Amino acid sequence: MKISKIIIYNEPSVPEINIEKIKEFILKIFKIEIEIRENIFNDLDRKMGEKIASTRIFNLKKSFEKHIPTIDEIFIELENIDMSNKQEMIMYDGFELNQIIRELITKVENTQKILHIVFTNKLTCTFDESDFKYHARALLGSNPTIISTTGIIEAPAKPRQYYMDLMTNFSKESIEQIKKKYKGEFLEYNDPRLSDIVQGYLLQAIFYYETGEMFCDNNQCRLFNAHWQKELLVSQIENKKLCKNHEKILDKMKNNIL
Repeated sequence: MKISKIIIYNEPSVPEINIEKIKEFILKIFKIEIEIRENIFNDLDRKMGEKIASTRIFNLKKSFEKHIPTIDEIFIELENIDMSNKQEMIMYDGFELNQIIRELITKVENTQKILHIVFTNKLTCTFDESDFKYHARALLGSNPTIISTTGIIEAPAKPRQYYMDLMTNFSKESIEQIKKKYKGEFLEYNDPRLSDIVQGYLLQAIFYYETGEMFCDNNQCRLFNAHWQKELLVSQIENKKLCKNHEKILDKMKNNIL
């Protein structure tokens, strides 16, 4: 394997991640050194807080435009305030945020042999030139890799009928009833299933770094790029396996014959 060590940066605001369980999961498969670190966005200086705040997205239909952040926006970053699951959710350009995270990693550790995986509750998005708008992303595979716990919940779509029901019911009481109706069919905040779901995203990140290919076309494989919550739950909870092709690739990775 190219990777000799993985450094995972925790997101303590999402205890469902279960960082120690994740460490055991990776060690069981790859037998490489794993180090757990605290949230990478802790204890930022004002300059870095301002840089992160400047990656916010305000226009979903225009490619990234850097803006001058307000004092309040900078304060949220400096205090690392959890803004997930809020009515007005903050969105960040994933590629811009990735570049800033690189600056937070020391030059000594910024090597090909060390894969940095950052868990965050920040909602990362990327601009798609095919339809000219931003889309939420659960995973930005590179080094460092960003896994957005908010993206896992918000990016894959919920059932179509769920949205149809919401469009015809606007009261808070009706919305709560609709959520109860579809409970279990999609991930929610503080969902205990997140612990297993993130394992699949970790595998996608490692496979991408090792092979240059992140996703699988087989919707039963843990490397499948789920666009719907139902697909995500099938590949990561119900099936919870790699396809035969990626099992073979995994064996080659572990035996250093890729």
